[in-house]
Amino acid sequence: MAFTYFFRDLHSLDLTVKHVVPWVSGRSSIRVWDAGCAMGQEPYTLAILFAENMGKFAFKNLHIDATDIDTSNLFDDIISNGTYPFTELKRIPEELFRKYFIQHSKPNHHQIIENIRQRMRFQRHDLLTLTSPGDGYSLIVCKNVLLHFQPEERVNVIRMFHKVLAPGGYFVTEQTQKLPSAVAHLFSHVTTDAQLFKKV
Repeated sequence: MAFTYFFRDLHSLDLTVKHVVPWVSGRSSIRVWDAGCAMGQEPYTLAILFAENMGKFAFKNLHIDATDIDTSNLFDDIISNGTYPFTELKRIPEELFRKYFIQHSKPNHHQIIENIRQRMRFQRHDLLTLTSPGDGYSLIVCKNVLLHFQPEERVNVIRMFHKVLAPGGYFVTEQTQKLPSAVAHLFSHVTTDAQLFKKV
């Protein structure tokens, strides 16, 4: 479940950020939860996309809770340091790579710049506890996780997401994951070309 890469499913993430940014404009605190963050590639991709679409002062109000069950106990250090081998960074558009990554002292490794790293907080977390690291989220991202759950577990997790989203907050999941009928009434589908939903 830990496999992912930077800028995976870029279309959905970019579309999500472009919907969320105008909606949170002017807020002093913008909370995002990436549930099932693996080693940080997805939440860091999100942070870069937000940085590209927000002013620098508004971006300082962004806080991303990155969570994963992390049976390896390695994710905290990896995400906190934001350092990755260059082989994992080849999919990043060149202009964004030059802007948001710096050469690391470790050979063939690069580190995400501090301004992006400061937006991230990692926490080990099991979604099936049906708890959350916070509430009042403007956006919850849960991609390539729900498909591993049983149907009833999936419904319960999505109900929990709905509960901790701010009124009108957004939820995005992988393109192949449709909302179960038991919770479909809790959200409106925002767009036809991504599994992006808005809390009702």
